[in-house]
Amino acid sequence: MENEQRTVRRPWVVAVAGASGTPYAASVLRALIAAGEAVDLVVSRAARLTILDETGISFRDAHWRTDLAAWIGADQDLDDVRYWTAGDFAAGPSSGSYPAKGMLVVPATTGAVAGMALGLSKDLLQRAAAVTLKERRPLVVCLRETPLDSVTLRHLVELDAAGAVVLPASPGFYAGGSTAQELVDFVAGRVLDAVGVPHGLYRRWAGELGAERVARGA
Repeated sequence: MENEQRTVRRPWVVAVAGASGTPYAASVLRALIAAGEAVDLVVSRAARLTILDETGISFRDAHWRTDLAAWIGADQDLDDVRYWTAGDFAAGPSSGSYPAKGMLVVPATTGAVAGMALGLSKDLLQRAAAVTLKERRPLVVCLRETPLDSVTLRHLVELDAAGAVVLPASPGFYAGGSTAQELVDFVAGRVLDAVGVPHGLYRRWAGELGAERVARGA
């Protein structure tokens, strides 16, 4: 029994909603795999269209492994990645007894935010989020939308009150990012920081004194 407990697979559920910003999801997935973490992936129907729009890659349920490799990088080891279709309510992450570590929704649409805040289960993304909250597991919601209306703001407050981490896709420029990918990686790194997964996606703030920064012309 002890040996069985040691070998139980405990993945991070990564859900990709249909908002613009699928490169954030790709960066998070690459970093999780590089860190040796197991991943359960859920891609909404709208997200598949967004992936196609933003990358030119068709993400198909029947060919998910090949399409995922093309999306996040063919050199990634996908042996410990499982894919669940958005309409599969019998999927592992739909049950609280499924041993997931937590869930990352990146990017999240306002519709996904509303569904999660209201406790709906219209698809696997919403159901898995409800399970994550009720089981008191980490849930990170990376919203990619601007501006925000009062309805969405109320939903975000509800998610925060329920225990989720609301993490808008807001890149920090102090890390020295000079390319779009570096800014994407900053946000992905903050998502992983929120759940304690180690990574090297961005340069961290070192706490420099103001005088030192002025001396070097910063």
